[in-house]
Amino acid sequence: MMTGDRGRSIRTIVRVVSLLFTGVFAGFLLGVLVLENSLRGYDAAIYTQVRLVELDSLDTLATVTLIPALVCTAIAGVLAVRAKSRDRWLLAAAFALLLVVFVTSLAINVPINGDQVGWSVQTPPSDWASVRDRWQLAHLVRTLCAVLAFCSLTAATFLRLARGPRTGSANLQIQSESRAPTSLVRNLST
Repeated sequence: MMTGDRGRSIRTIVRVVSLLFTGVFAGFLLGVLVLENSLRGYDAAIYTQVRLVELDSLDTLATVTLIPALVCTAIAGVLAVRAKSRDRWLLAAAFALLLVVFVTSLAINVPINGDQVGWSVQTPPSDWASVRDRWQLAHLVRTLCAVLAFCSLTAATFLRLARGPRTGSANLQIQSESRAPTSLVRNLST
Protein backbone atom coordinates (compact mmCIF):
# COMPACT_ATOMS: atom_id res chain seq x y z
CA MET A 1 0.00 0.00 0.00
CA MET A 2 1.29 3.47 -0.86
CA THR A 3 1.98 6.07 1.80
CA GLY A 4 -0.80 8.31 0.46
CA ASP A 5 -3.35 5.51 0.59
CA ARG A 6 -2.16 4.49 4.04
CA GLY A 7 -2.43 8.08 5.26
CA ARG A 8 -5.98 8.34 3.90
CA SER A 9 -6.88 5.07 5.60
CA ILE A 10 -5.55 6.31 8.94
CA ARG A 11 -7.41 9.62 8.57
CA THR A 12 -10.61 7.73 7.73
CA ILE A 13 -10.29 5.40 10.72
CA VAL A 14 -9.60 8.30 13.10
CA ARG A 15 -12.60 10.21 11.75
CA VAL A 16 -14.91 7.19 12.06
CA VAL A 17 -13.78 6.52 15.65
CA SER A 18 -14.18 10.23 16.47
CA LEU A 19 -17.71 10.30 15.04
CA LEU A 20 -18.66 7.01 16.72
CA PHE A 21 -17.46 7.92 20.23
CA THR A 22 -18.79 11.47 20.02
CA GLY A 23 -22.19 10.14 18.93
CA VAL A 24 -22.31 7.55 21.71
CA PHE A 25 -21.22 10.16 24.25
CA ALA A 26 -23.77 12.74 23.05
CA GLY A 27 -26.54 10.12 23.12
CA PHE A 28 -25.53 9.06 26.62
CA LEU A 29 -25.66 12.68 27.81
CA LEU A 30 -29.09 13.15 26.21
CA GLY A 31 -30.38 10.10 28.06
CA VAL A 32 -29.08 11.44 31.38
CA LEU A 33 -30.59 14.85 30.58
CA VAL A 34 -34.03 13.30 30.06
CA LEU A 35 -33.71 11.29 33.29
CA GLU A 36 -32.53 14.31 35.28
CA ASN A 37 -35.34 16.47 33.90
CA SER A 38 -37.92 13.87 34.92
CA LEU A 39 -36.47 13.84 38.46
CA ARG A 40 -37.27 17.52 38.96
CA GLY A 41 -40.79 16.63 40.10
CA TYR A 42 -39.62 14.34 42.90
CA ASP A 43 -38.49 14.97 46.47
CA ALA A 44 -34.97 14.95 47.91
CA ALA A 45 -34.96 11.29 48.94
CA ILE A 46 -35.95 10.00 45.49
CA TYR A 47 -33.57 12.38 43.73
CA THR A 48 -30.72 11.27 45.98
CA GLN A 49 -31.46 7.59 45.51
CA VAL A 50 -31.51 7.89 41.72
CA ARG A 51 -28.32 9.98 41.73
CA LEU A 52 -26.56 7.33 43.81
CA VAL A 53 -27.59 4.71 41.24
CA GLU A 54 -26.40 6.97 38.39
CA LEU A 55 -23.06 7.52 40.11
CA ASP A 56 -22.46 3.79 40.43
CA SER A 57 -21.25 3.36 36.82
CA LEU A 58 -22.24 6.30 34.63
CA ASP A 59 -19.03 8.22 35.38
CA THR A 60 -17.11 5.28 33.93
CA LEU A 61 -19.25 5.31 30.79
CA ALA A 62 -18.67 9.05 30.41
CA THR A 63 -14.92 8.59 30.72
CA VAL A 64 -14.63 5.70 28.26
CA THR A 65 -16.62 7.59 25.63
CA LEU A 66 -15.48 11.21 26.10
CA ILE A 67 -11.72 10.60 26.24
CA PRO A 68 -11.53 8.65 22.93
CA ALA A 69 -13.91 11.17 21.32
CA LEU A 70 -11.71 14.06 22.42
CA VAL A 71 -8.43 12.41 21.43
CA CYS A 72 -9.62 11.16 18.03
CA THR A 73 -11.28 14.48 17.21
CA ALA A 74 -8.04 16.30 18.08
CA ILE A 75 -6.02 13.94 15.87
CA ALA A 76 -8.56 14.22 13.02
CA GLY A 77 -8.47 18.00 13.34
CA VAL A 78 -4.68 18.18 13.24
CA LEU A 79 -4.57 15.86 10.22
CA ALA A 80 -7.26 17.96 8.48
CA VAL A 81 -5.36 21.19 9.13
CA ARG A 82 -2.13 19.66 7.81
CA ALA A 83 -3.95 18.43 4.70
CA LYS A 84 -5.77 21.76 4.35
CA SER A 85 -9.07 19.88 4.14
CA ARG A 86 -12.19 21.88 3.47
CA ASP A 87 -13.78 20.50 6.63
CA ARG A 88 -10.95 21.45 9.00
CA TRP A 89 -13.02 24.20 10.64
CA LEU A 90 -15.84 21.78 11.37
CA LEU A 91 -13.35 19.42 13.02
CA ALA A 92 -11.82 22.31 14.96
CA ALA A 93 -15.29 23.38 16.13
CA ALA A 94 -16.09 19.81 17.22
CA PHE A 95 -12.85 19.62 19.19
CA ALA A 96 -13.49 23.01 20.84
CA LEU A 97 -17.01 21.92 21.82
CA LEU A 98 -15.72 18.64 23.28
CA LEU A 99 -13.12 20.62 25.18
CA VAL A 100 -15.93 22.74 26.68
CA VAL A 101 -17.64 19.48 27.70
CA PHE A 102 -14.43 18.23 29.32
CA VAL A 103 -13.73 21.48 31.21
CA THR A 104 -17.37 21.83 32.35
CA SER A 105 -17.32 18.25 33.58
CA LEU A 106 -14.08 18.72 35.52
CA ALA A 107 -14.99 22.13 36.92
CA ILE A 108 -18.61 21.53 37.92
CA ASN A 109 -20.11 18.07 37.40
CA VAL A 110 -17.31 15.85 38.71
CA PRO A 111 -16.86 17.76 42.01
CA ILE A 112 -20.62 17.67 42.60
CA ASN A 113 -20.64 13.94 41.79
CA GLY A 114 -17.91 13.45 44.39
CA ASP A 115 -20.00 15.23 47.02
CA GLN A 116 -23.22 13.41 46.09
CA VAL A 117 -21.62 9.98 46.53
CA GLY A 118 -21.64 10.70 50.26
CA TRP A 119 -25.28 11.79 50.41
CA SER A 120 -27.74 9.77 52.48
CA VAL A 121 -31.13 8.86 51.01
CA GLN A 122 -32.71 9.22 54.48
CA THR A 123 -31.15 12.65 55.16
CA PRO A 124 -30.15 14.50 51.99
CA PRO A 125 -28.47 17.87 52.55
CA SER A 126 -30.74 20.85 53.01
CA ASP A 127 -29.34 22.55 49.88
CA TRP A 128 -29.90 19.47 47.68
CA ALA A 129 -32.15 21.37 45.23
CA SER A 130 -29.60 24.13 44.57
CA VAL A 131 -26.84 21.53 44.10
CA ARG A 132 -29.14 19.61 41.72
CA ASP A 133 -29.90 22.79 39.77
CA ARG A 134 -26.20 23.66 39.43
CA TRP A 135 -25.35 20.13 38.27
CA GLN A 136 -28.26 20.03 35.82
CA LEU A 137 -27.43 23.43 34.31
CA ALA A 138 -23.81 22.37 33.76
CA HIS A 139 -25.07 19.06 32.35
CA LEU A 140 -27.35 20.93 29.93
CA VAL A 141 -24.37 22.98 28.71
CA ARG A 142 -22.19 19.94 28.17
CA THR A 143 -25.03 18.01 26.50
CA LEU A 144 -25.67 20.84 24.04
CA CYS A 145 -21.94 21.09 23.31
CA ALA A 146 -21.62 17.33 22.80
CA VAL A 147 -24.63 17.24 20.44
CA LEU A 148 -23.25 20.22 18.49
CA ALA A 149 -19.84 18.50 18.31
CA PHE A 150 -21.53 15.39 16.91
CA CYS A 151 -23.44 17.53 14.39
CA SER A 152 -20.21 19.25 13.37
CA LEU A 153 -18.44 15.91 12.86
CA THR A 154 -21.44 14.60 10.92
CA ALA A 155 -21.43 17.71 8.71
CA ALA A 156 -17.68 17.24 8.14
CA THR A 157 -18.34 13.64 7.11
CA PHE A 158 -21.09 14.62 4.66
CA LEU A 159 -18.95 17.44 3.27
CA ARG A 160 -16.10 15.02 2.72
CA LEU A 161 -18.38 12.43 1.11
CA ALA A 162 -20.12 14.99 -1.10
CA ARG A 163 -16.94 16.67 -2.28
CA GLY A 164 -14.63 13.67 -2.41
CA PRO A 165 -10.87 13.81 -1.90
CA ARG A 166 -8.90 16.91 -2.85
CA THR A 167 -6.35 15.49 -5.25
CA GLY A 168 -5.53 16.14 -8.86
CA SER A 169 -6.10 12.50 -9.79
CA ALA A 170 -9.67 12.73 -8.49
CA ASN A 171 -10.32 15.68 -10.81
CA LEU A 172 -9.13 13.65 -13.79
CA GLN A 173 -11.16 10.64 -12.73
CA ILE A 174 -14.35 12.69 -12.32
CA GLN A 175 -13.78 14.44 -15.61
CA SER A 176 -13.05 11.27 -17.56
CA GLU A 177 -15.89 9.24 -16.03
CA SER A 178 -18.62 11.82 -16.21
CA ARG A 179 -17.44 13.95 -19.11
CA ALA A 180 -18.60 16.88 -16.98
CA PRO A 181 -17.71 20.40 -18.03
CA THR A 182 -14.33 21.56 -16.74
CA SER A 183 -15.94 24.34 -14.66
CA LEU A 184 -18.04 21.79 -12.76
CA VAL A 185 -15.01 19.63 -12.09
CA ARG A 186 -13.08 22.68 -10.89
CA ASN A 187 -15.93 23.63 -8.48
CA LEU A 188 -16.02 20.16 -6.97
CA SER A 189 -12.31 20.17 -6.26
CA THR A 190 -12.20 23.43 -4.30
